[in-house]
Amino acid sequence: MTERTAEISRNTAETRITVRLNLDGSGKGSFKTGVPFLEHMLDQVARHGVVDLSVDAEGDLHIDDHHTVEDIGITIGQAVAAALGDKAGIRRYGHAYVPLDEALSRVVIDFSGRPLLVQHVSWPDAMVGRFATTLVHEFFQGFCNHAHATLHVDNLRGANSHHIAETMFKAFGRALRMAAEIDPRMCGVPSTKGQL
Repeated sequence: MTERTAEISRNTAETRITVRLNLDGSGKGSFKTGVPFLEHMLDQVARHGVVDLSVDAEGDLHIDDHHTVEDIGITIGQAVAAALGDKAGIRRYGHAYVPLDEALSRVVIDFSGRPLLVQHVSWPDAMVGRFATTLVHEFFQGFCNHAHATLHVDNLRGANSHHIAETMFKAFGRALRMAAEIDPRMCGVPSTKGQL
C-alpha cells in the first residue's frame, strides 16, 4: 500500500507552522504550539484517530491564540488532503459518538470535496483555562476549508466546557479514522461522479 503521509509548512506574517501526518500511524502525537489546551486536544485526535501527528507552530500569541489555532486547523486540513490523494478506496464517511462523564458529542465527516462546517455547541464557559472556547470553531472551520471536507460537530449534552471540547476532538479523531480508512471492497473513488 502506498504511504499516506504528508508534511506541510505554512508560513505567514502571523504564524509559522509545520505539520507531519501519517494516516496509517499508531496514534503518536508531538506538539509544540504554545497553546497547551489545543495540544491536549490534538493528542486526543492522534490517539483516537490512530494517526501519527506532529505539529510545530510559532504564532503571534502576544496578541491572542486565534491566528495560531485557526492556522493549525488549516495546516492539518492541508496535510489530510495531501495524504488522502485522490481518495481512491477510502470509506469517505465517518462518524462517532464519544462521551466523557456528563458530556456527549457526535461528529460526522464526509471527504466530499465540498468544505462545510456545521457546529452546534453551547459552551457553559467562555474560557477553559486561558483557551477561548470559540476557537474550537475556528480550528474546525480551518480544517474543513482545507481538507475539503463536510463536517458536522454536535455537542448533545454537557456541563463542563473541558469535557465538551474533549468529546468533540475525540469524536473528530474517531470519525476521521473511519472516513480515511481503506475499504477493501471499494474500487476507485467512492462517488458516482468518479471524483471527490
